[in-house]
Amino acid sequence: MIKTAVARRYAQALFELLDVSTIEQTRVALTGLGQAIKDSVALRHVVASPAFGAEDKLAVLAELGSRLGCPPVGKAFLEQLVKKNRVGFLPEIAEAFTKLADAAKGTQQVTVFSPTAIPPGEQDQISNRLRKMLKRQVEVTYHTDARYLAGMQIRLGNTVVDSTVLGRLQAMQSLLTKE
Repeated sequence: MIKTAVARRYAQALFELLDVSTIEQTRVALTGLGQAIKDSVALRHVVASPAFGAEDKLAVLAELGSRLGCPPVGKAFLEQLVKKNRVGFLPEIAEAFTKLADAAKGTQQVTVFSPTAIPPGEQDQISNRLRKMLKRQVEVTYHTDARYLAGMQIRLGNTVVDSTVLGRLQAMQSLLTKE
């Protein structure tokens, strides 16, 4: 809870510093940095370990940020995160920043999971239907996961609509083990 609140404050502060032309560029860079921290044990070690100085941490983050196209304000932001020892919050800050950027654009991020690839025509139908239901622009990302067996799972922020066979089996298992 505290981590999320801190992340929202940092994301809001960065969002207010940026002009409209650099918001998307910063969102992409922050998302990439956040994902890198989640995925890389070595990077997490560098940013969390007191064995590495602030200059070393900043050098690593600045290099990654520049590779991801981070604007100068974003680099100054990373410097503040290092100084305040908040680099570990970067994945949550990136998520909060993405929500702010989407709200400013009037779009909603939607993720659709299915057991097999959905044909482009059906993807367009799903996107159009979600756009009509939500009454806003949507950016739909499609993923395949064979564990679902059949059906589809749609994630809209914290809301999950699950019509997969795996989801139904898990719901049945939960009901049966409660009794």
